[in-house]
Amino acid sequence: MKVIGVGDNVVDKYLYKRTMYPGGNALNFSVYAKQLGMESAYLGVFGSDRAAEHITKTLKNLEVDLSHCRYHDGENGYAQVDLVDGDRVFIGGNGGGVQKDHPIVLTDEDLEYIKTFEIAHSSIYSEMEAELHKLKEAGVKVSFDFSADYNDQILEKTCKHVDFSLLSCGQWKDEEVEELLKRVHSYGSNLAIGTMGSRGSMVYDGQTFYRQEPHFVQPVDTLGAGDSFFTAFILHYLKGKKEKTMKTEAELIKASLVEGAKFAAKTCLVDGAFGYGISF
Repeated sequence: MKVIGVGDNVVDKYLYKRTMYPGGNALNFSVYAKQLGMESAYLGVFGSDRAAEHITKTLKNLEVDLSHCRYHDGENGYAQVDLVDGDRVFIGGNGGGVQKDHPIVLTDEDLEYIKTFEIAHSSIYSEMEAELHKLKEAGVKVSFDFSADYNDQILEKTCKHVDFSLLSCGQWKDEEVEELLKRVHSYGSNLAIGTMGSRGSMVYDGQTFYRQEPHFVQPVDTLGAGDSFFTAFILHYLKGKKEKTMKTEAELIKASLVEGAKFAAKTCLVDGAFGYGISF
């Protein structure tokens, strides 16, 4: 399978140790997919500074296709991060850097390129909501990470263009998560996925709720845990659908959740989203 991340990239600047790591929801998806053995690409906007140079060099070394990325003079996106007992705490950033002034507008050429992939993944930090309908209309499967920055208006407007919606739900009680995922499904997403931190994850397919406990490890850093969980989950799910490896949808979702939990646990043992830190 070939997959692509479309949207945000940043460096995560760990202030307490003066080290920055490549990251961003869409970019992480591309890297994690590559780690899981898929052919992957990334389409995003890069600046002209040292951070952008480090990210692009890292992705080229990992053999992630960057052929349709945009490059502009200016500061690349960054987030400032602190670490408390292994948990990430975001304390600032520059709002996406050059991406603010040069947002992604998908051209016909982009769409023809993206149509060669099994799925395109984006996020709330990619400022891509107005472009999602183009992907849907082109027949591309779309997944979207709302993180914790969503409200009902955003969900209703966006989910009709999204096949697989991911939401951070650690702040909600279980019954509230169920209601949220029901709503997301009713707005148009085939699968609604909620991550709940140490309480694991939940998936709703329009009929049944599926729960998955996390695979507990002593974390080095939880940055990227949600992205890695989702990447492993959705790739296993899509591969199973394609190859018809499971007898039922329920079996496939359950098996995919296990794969997601396993991969997320591995990610928590690495500094940054996937390593490759340099000093700043």
